[in-house]
Amino acid sequence: MGVTELKRKSRRNKAVANNRTAKIKDLLRKPEVRNVDVEAIKAQFEANKK
Repeated sequence: MGVTELKRKSRRNKAVANNRTAKIKDLLRKPEVRNVDVEAIKAQFEANKK
């Protein structure tokens, strides 16, 4: 009985670690949010419309 519990705990620990690394990789994959000048973008769109 004790052996199966240890196996289960080992499997759970590995799953937690894998989920954590996957979450970190997912966060690193997304580009960082930068300060955007909204007015400049609007002006650019207006210039492209003409």
